[in-house]
Amino acid sequence: MSGSLRDVLMGAVPRLRHEPTAKRVRAVLDGETVVDTRRALLVWEPRRVVASWAVPEEDLAGTLRGVARAGLAGEGLGHAMPDVSRRPVLDPSIPFAAHTTEGSALDVEVGGRVLPAAAFRADDPDLAGYVVLDFAAFDEWWEEDARNLAHPRDPFHRIDVLPSSRTVRLEIDGTELATSRRPTLLFETMLPTRYYLRPEEVAVPLKPSPTTSTCAYKGQASYWSASVGGAELRDVAWTYEHPLAEAAGVTGLIAFFDERIDVVLDGERRPRPVTPWSSGPG
Repeated sequence: MSGSLRDVLMGAVPRLRHEPTAKRVRAVLDGETVVDTRRALLVWEPRRVVASWAVPEEDLAGTLRGVARAGLAGEGLGHAMPDVSRRPVLDPSIPFAAHTTEGSALDVEVGGRVLPAAAFRADDPDLAGYVVLDFAAFDEWWEEDARNLAHPRDPFHRIDVLPSSRTVRLEIDGTELATSRRPTLLFETMLPTRYYLRPEEVAVPLKPSPTTSTCAYKGQASYWSASVGGAELRDVAWTYEHPLAEAAGVTGLIAFFDERIDVVLDGERRPRPVTPWSSGPG
């Protein structure tokens, strides 16, 4: 009997996982290269959907100092993503310090500067000699000579940006937000399809927001709030003005969070997906 490959891959989410990479990986702090390795591993702790870099201890130009045994994050921590896991998952908004496998937290001392609990030594023989590092504790990460944004890039994660002739109508409480007969669809592993529309296809006033976010695959997004019936839908839409190469097809287009509005695709109303963005901005 054939099985779903997605089910096979997602079935591993509750486990500690790792994958070697052939890339040269570097980390920079205060203008100095403090990690330079050709032996990096991508490591996903249980329930983590985004990997961290793990490097051989000798490839880290700093001193590791034990802090304590890391306390395990509770089962209730995380976000519901029922299409991915029956248990809450830990996305990049959940701090590095929330560990879900046994091990020890370590301070990293580099050039007299201490990065508190920025390293983690997992109790796993397959990761012996390696420390997992907090991506956010360092100023820059590089894969070969390309800047690595937001978090390590996952070789099993991809995006596809495709033009479409399907009709997409975006609504909230029956009020039209936008309609397009020539949308650009962005398909991304483990995430809902995103419908990118031209600015002139949006039917409600949009106000620029100071909010930004960064994606390892798409680049930096800027956000929009929509005015609907006198109410403001804060940070309900976004735009990539200068996306990374893989997302060049959505440059300047506008997408809305499917989780917070209604999408009618070719006349059929789609269920709202459940993701970490379902509740909107905090």
